[in-house]
Amino acid sequence: SMAPALSTVALIEEDPWEMLELQDTGVKWADLDTKGKILRVLINAAKLFLLVGLLYMFVCSLDILSSAFQLVGGKTAGDIFQENTVLSNPLAGLVIGMLVTLLVQSSSTSSSIVVSMVSSGLLEVSTAVPIIMGTNIGTSVTNTVVAMTQVGDRNKFRRAFAGATVHDFFNWLSVLVLLPLEVATGYLVKLTDLIIKSFNIQSGENAPALLNVITDPLTHSIIVLDESVISGIATGDPEAKNKSLIKVWCQTASNTNVTTSNCKIINIKKCNHIFVNTNLSDLAVGLILLACSLLILCTCLILIVKLLNSMLKGQVAVVIKKIMNTDFPFPFAWLTGYIAMVVGAGMTFIVQSSSVFTSAITPLVGIGVIKIERAYPLSLGSNIGTTTTAILAAMASPGETLGNSLQIALVHLFFNLSGILLWYPIPFTRLPIRMAKALGQLTAQYRWFSGVYIIFCFFAFPLVVFGLSLAGWLVLVGVLVPIVVVLIFIIVVNSLQKHKPQWLPSILQSWDFLPLWAHSLEPWDRVVTTMAARCCCCCKCCNTTEENEEMGKHENMDQEIEMYDNPTMTNIRKIKEVKKTSDSCEIFKATSL
Repeated sequence: SMAPALSTVALIEEDPWEMLELQDTGVKWADLDTKGKILRVLINAAKLFLLVGLLYMFVCSLDILSSAFQLVGGKTAGDIFQENTVLSNPLAGLVIGMLVTLLVQSSSTSSSIVVSMVSSGLLEVSTAVPIIMGTNIGTSVTNTVVAMTQVGDRNKFRRAFAGATVHDFFNWLSVLVLLPLEVATGYLVKLTDLIIKSFNIQSGENAPALLNVITDPLTHSIIVLDESVISGIATGDPEAKNKSLIKVWCQTASNTNVTTSNCKIINIKKCNHIFVNTNLSDLAVGLILLACSLLILCTCLILIVKLLNSMLKGQVAVVIKKIMNTDFPFPFAWLTGYIAMVVGAGMTFIVQSSSVFTSAITPLVGIGVIKIERAYPLSLGSNIGTTTTAILAAMASPGETLGNSLQIALVHLFFNLSGILLWYPIPFTRLPIRMAKALGQLTAQYRWFSGVYIIFCFFAFPLVVFGLSLAGWLVLVGVLVPIVVVLIFIIVVNSLQKHKPQWLPSILQSWDFLPLWAHSLEPWDRVVTTMAARCCCCCKCCNTTEENEEMGKHENMDQEIEMYDNPTMTNIRKIKEVKKTSDSCEIFKATSL
């Protein structure tokens, strides 16, 4: 007799990053009758109209979110920039740029503060370079938070979080290499200074307001801010600290008295936004706008993902996926990524925000329409696109400050171009993709770790470094150098364990000699799961008790005679109910573990 056939399916490891094959499951257009065709056209038109409306609300909510953060932490950001002694430390300047961008949620705002300080002579260009690098990192937190909206589906969350953090890793790795290089050689300052002196650049016009023409009517009806207040605090204006960031007069004029040479500001037209006549403080208005904008932002993102899932079905999804992920024919396949960079730069220039563009493609990565390998060059192009707007804005500066303003904008541009040269042309050097996939795999298994990553990388680490910078350079070096040495040792050992374990001593060929909690997230996952189960159990028990009390009130009249007639049975019934509730909680705790 023949031996039974054994299935080899279990031996084939499924690639979690393999995009699902989209198939046309709907009814073909040719098979529809006239009524069905008209109905399909109307439904698709309604979905498209709704999608455009949701995208519009998404962009407006990001604008309001930026205004809310400026109201909550804008003056604090201005005060941080006044610490000139701390800014002289490159590492402190880097984390200050990150923290200020996180506070105001706008790299353009934090960059404009740096430009104004350089123009006024409070900062040198070389001192401002690390701050510009920090703003590049701080602006990448938005799309990472956007990826959290897909945490419900493990596979979508894996792709979305990896697609968002590929931007983070590019910025971190670029800073890790280019910041020490800039401190040692000053190549960015020298290169941009040479360009400024070589070209006779004249003052130009303001940066074109493309998307703002559409969004400003709505956002300006809600809130309008006076951007000069934050810059005034940063440049040391004592009157700016007592001013409100909420703009009251949108049109003013200056009247100069010839005899006394005094300049008087005349208010002409009052603003018409909601908070123009409010008695609330900037903090209260900022918190209100922060809560509302976050609610609208999350709602729009969830609806956009659901709507895209509904629209991107059948032949439409197949075509879009093929266009987005197909490479050029053989001799020109290497050009595909660079064309994607141009597309990313152009789209970012149109929306004038790298956060908006990268946040918009993150859901598409999650649902499987765009590969991470394609999202990577799109994000790199977005980094370039956001610097072109800054260059155009810098060219509108007055003649006496044009050189310094334009030099800082060019520093931002060449920093991103240098990062692209480091981490894209050679496929082996595309480390951000591999690192993002590893983090996406980890967060898909332990989804709570995504929150730990965001809190540590964008809040805890910058705050710790900033605190050590205040203590002095010696303290900063004494604390960080041992930590960096240990991290480098762990990375090298991990790499050798994977590729050349025979080069290591037997004890280092695995981390089993350490406690399990020191080299695995599994014990931490049990702790988090237990804490979550207890919280859920407490909520369940409280809800059960409240329901029993309410039911008892309604049934009190019906049971009053029974209670008086047979009090023993009444007590037994109560004991059983309490025991049933406690038993259910114990079962819930056991099954959750």
